Amino acid sequence: MKPLRLLIKIVLFIALAATSAPEHSDAAEGKGISAMQKAAESMQPGWNLGNTFDAPSETAWGNPVTSKELIERLAAEGFKSIRIPVTWDGHLGEGPEYAIDADYMSRVREVVDMALDVGLHVVLNMHHDSHWIGKMGTEREAVLAKFEAVWRQIAEEFKNEPDRLLFESVNEPRFSDDWNKDAPEYFAMLEELNVAFYRIVRESGGNNAKRPLVLSTLTASSTPTRIAVLAKTIEKLKDDRLMATIHFYGFYPFSVNVAGATTFDDEARAQLEQFFDLAYDEFVAKGIPVLVGEYGLLGFDKSYDTIEHGEILKYFEYVGYYTREKKMTAMLWDNGQHFDRRGLRWNDPSLYAVMSAGWTGRSSTAESDTVFIRKGEPVRDSVLALDLNGNSFAGLYAGERELAAGADYAVSEDKLTLKSALLESLLTGQYGENVVLTAKFSSGADWTVRVLLYDTPRLSGVTGNVAAFGIPAEFNGDRVKALEAVYADGGNAGPAEWTPYQEYNLAFVPDYEKGELRLTPEFFKEAKDGEIGLKVHFWSGAAVEYSLNKSGDSVTGNSGSDPVREAAAGAGRDPEGEAPRAEASPSESAPPSETSPSSEPSPSSDVPPEKNSSRSHNDWLYAVLSVTAAAVILASWAAYYASSRKKR
Repeated sequence: MKPLRLLIKIVLFIALAATSAPEHSDAAEGKGISAMQKAAESMQPGWNLGNTFDAPSETAWGNPVTSKELIERLAAEGFKSIRIPVTWDGHLGEGPEYAIDADYMSRVREVVDMALDVGLHVVLNMHHDSHWIGKMGTEREAVLAKFEAVWRQIAEEFKNEPDRLLFESVNEPRFSDDWNKDAPEYFAMLEELNVAFYRIVRESGGNNAKRPLVLSTLTASSTPTRIAVLAKTIEKLKDDRLMATIHFYGFYPFSVNVAGATTFDDEARAQLEQFFDLAYDEFVAKGIPVLVGEYGLLGFDKSYDTIEHGEILKYFEYVGYYTREKKMTAMLWDNGQHFDRRGLRWNDPSLYAVMSAGWTGRSSTAESDTVFIRKGEPVRDSVLALDLNGNSFAGLYAGERELAAGADYAVSEDKLTLKSALLESLLTGQYGENVVLTAKFSSGADWTVRVLLYDTPRLSGVTGNVAAFGIPAEFNGDRVKALEAVYADGGNAGPAEWTPYQEYNLAFVPDYEKGELRLTPEFFKEAKDGEIGLKVHFWSGAAVEYSLNKSGDSVTGNSGSDPVREAAAGAGRDPEGEAPRAEASPSESAPPSETSPSSEPSPSSDVPPEKNSSRSHNDWLYAVLSVTAAAVILASWAAYYASSRKKR
């Protein structure tokens, strides 16, 4: 009877858990949509006024003064909400009052009112104040007093604003430099801050009595423990006007382009799903709305070119689709790299096209947005796998000219074949991009395919210094995909010792105009003296080897190339083999991706901080461990029961 009693206990435990859901669950699945969930969904999509009021001054990090025209244009572009990150520190008087500078408060209010006047929802927070708040472990009383004093003034200033203004307690709260560490004291401090924030706002009068309030998980991450802890805090507060917030910057290796994770592949997609599934199950499904207060890619902090363009579009398309499926409001992090605040236009219209299409539907994509044709080789058909996402193929264009189905291309189920005659007719004979083809679909954004003519890249020998070392390069129309670096005597070289594949735009930077592959001081800072072997991977499929010899600050580079074999590699065959058809650039990552150790530089007062480079890359691990633990428990129960008869 022991198995039966155990089974009864399990059933009772599940039943008890089901009846212990927070008050929000009254408006959860099967009982209609809660008022707060409706409010959250009415905020979709959202946009961040990044690197503005979170900077030491409004224009300190390169953005212009925020204008009414900017806010009006964003509303016209379809955005329903704006998050205004504000760092109040640096604009405070001495304690214990910590009076906010009157002019600064007035300017923040002016921009808040601009947004409210055009009908936008507004999220106002404490942003990089998280740095001094993070000292709470050793300065608890001082931090809490300052935190409460600042929120008391914000609450008073805005208490009569409509409830389209939301307050967010603190951005990405953390209490150490280790973004991945969970400690009971961290959760206790975060709850103390969130409860103090809640109490101050609710007691301040006016519309603050019912204003929607936003609480963050530890570091704004979606791991099982951090999600569960915040859910308990929200349950304790027993207030149906609360929302949870998390941030998402993708699978870490893909997000910064390290470890050979050059594409938005199955691993990156699975991590995305696990991240949002955890938040949905613990919050949305129980009636607690979720704001994805920031999303983007970490590599954007260095350059928009860090990640291949087509892979960026696939990532954003899927984020838009999946957050909409999970009924979450997603707010684009934009520190100036996406929307040109001076010209009031998108720096990458194709990205906006994908995002805006994702607000109501889906866009179709292909395995690649490039086709490489090797100069001097016979041109063959090129086949691209399509991910239609519920749409149908509608046509292919070269500029304004509509191409002929059958003669120029063929579509069969989920494959687009570009005919060799078409490709050959479009070649100009010049290295690099020769033509851009545009695929149109029944719905969603277009997908462009760049046709590039190339030959095997060549690297030349050079002597230089670790402070400024550039390898002379003839790229010959090809594009750098990844760089490996290993010591001749074994081991990985460079900053990322856990992988031979270096981080794009951190350890190396290709300069196509100058004809140079630059190795950065950051690379050499972590490289020991001796011989280092490099292998440069290109999107055409070519790979070129090169050797370095480092001695102190001096570096000598030598080409280790075999022109015959590299030419064959670039054409995708053995040296004695036949030339292939024209190939789309490969869609898979170079090696299996690995997770990265935590690292987050502390931002200075006058340099815009990079988004955290480690807060999300281990999320998938938590989910895997949880599922594994659950499987072990179930398997043990099954084995026990069978013998007695005879888990983001």
